[in-house]
Amino acid sequence: MEYDDSPQAEDLRARANSFMEEVVIPTEREHLGHGPIDPEVVEDLRDQAREYDVFCPQIGEEYGGMGMDFRDVLPLFEEAGRSVLGAPAMRVDAPDEGNMHTLEMFGTEEQKEEYLKPLVNAEIRSGFSMTEPKQGAGSDPKMMKTTAEKDGDEWVIDGHKWWTTNGGIADFFIVMALTDQDAHPYNGASLILVDRDVEGVDVVRDIPHMGQSLMDETHSEVRFDDVRVPEENLLGTLNEGFTHAQQRLGPARLTHCMRFTGMATRSLEIAKAYVSDREGFGSTLSEKQDLRFSIAEAETNLHATRTMVRHAAKQISEGNEARIPVSMCKVFAANATQETIDLAVQACGANGIGKDLPIADFYQAVRAFRIVDGADEVHKRVIARDAFEEVGDQSMENLTTF
Repeated sequence: MEYDDSPQAEDLRARANSFMEEVVIPTEREHLGHGPIDPEVVEDLRDQAREYDVFCPQIGEEYGGMGMDFRDVLPLFEEAGRSVLGAPAMRVDAPDEGNMHTLEMFGTEEQKEEYLKPLVNAEIRSGFSMTEPKQGAGSDPKMMKTTAEKDGDEWVIDGHKWWTTNGGIADFFIVMALTDQDAHPYNGASLILVDRDVEGVDVVRDIPHMGQSLMDETHSEVRFDDVRVPEENLLGTLNEGFTHAQQRLGPARLTHCMRFTGMATRSLEIAKAYVSDREGFGSTLSEKQDLRFSIAEAETNLHATRTMVRHAAKQISEGNEARIPVSMCKVFAANATQETIDLAVQACGANGIGKDLPIADFYQAVRAFRIVDGADEVHKRVIARDAFEEVGDQSMENLTTF
C-alpha cells in the first residue's frame, strides 16, 4: 500500500527495513527459545543501528538522536516491531522512548544533560511510575495516593507504585505524585525525577507476567518511603503532571500502535508462507476459502490501522492534542493486531505455539496491548463521551428527518 509519507520518512523506513532483514532478524533466529538475550548482543545491535543511520530518530540531534519529525519516524516504528529486538536496537523501545520524549519537551537543560543524553545513548534506563495497587491509579489515575510535599528545598515523596515498566533495571524514575492535595488530582499532580539509588526507594519485586521471552522486560512494584530529592528534580510545571503525561502518552500510544502493527505484519507474513507450503485435505491450506477470507480481513485491518495512526500523528505534528483520534487508534490497533497474531498462531498450528518461530512471543506480548497505555474500556469511554457531547442539547426534531 502507498501511504502519504514524506521522502524522508520513506528513506528512513527503507534503511530500517534493511537493518531488520540483514541484522536484527538473523540475530533473533539465533536466540529464539533461549532468552533473555545477553545485553552485549543488544549493544552490538545498537552499534550497527548507528551504522545504518536508524538510531533514535525521534529525538533532537543535540541530545544524540536524529532530529526527525514525529510523523516521519512512524514507518520506522513499524519496521522495529517486526522483531522484539528491533525497538531496543533502534532505541525506540518503551518506556525509555516515551520518557526521552517527556524529558525533551519539559526538562531543564540540566535535566537533559543529566538524564536525556545518557538515556538516548542507552547508557542508563528509566521507568515511569504512575500506576498504583489497591487504589488503582491506572485506568482511573485521579485515585492516586502518592504524595510529594515540599520541605525546604526538597521534595519528600511517599507512595506505593506498581507495573513500573523497567522498574527492575531502571537507573531513575519519572514519578507522578500529588503536590497539591487540596486540588483535583488533574490540577494537583506533578512529575518528579527520582534516582534509583536515593534512600527510601525500594524496588520490591518484578511482577511475574505474561510476555515475550527474548528481552529482559520487567514490570515492578516500587515503594517510595520518605524519599527526598532536590526541588530542581521537578519535571515540567508544578501541578501540571497530568497535562504533561497526556502530552507524553499521545505520541507514545501511536508509536506503540506502529510497533505492534509491525509485529502483526510479520506474523501474517510467516503464516502466509507457511499455509502456502502446507498441504492438507487435497490442497495447500492457502487455497481454503475460510483461511483466505480471514487473511483478507487481517490485511484490511492492518491497512486501516496504519492509515488511522498517520492521521492522528499529522494532527499531533500540527500541534493538536488529537485525543479522540489517538484513542480510536489505540483501541482499533490493539484489537486488530491481537486478532491478526492469533490468526497467525492458528494458521501455523503446532508451529505457531513453538518457540522456533517468533509468533509465540508476539502472541504473549500483544495481549497486554489492550490494557497498557489505557485499557480498551477507558479509550471507548473517552470516544463515547465526545460522541455524545456532539449531540448536546439538540432536540430529536432537529436530528431526525421523520
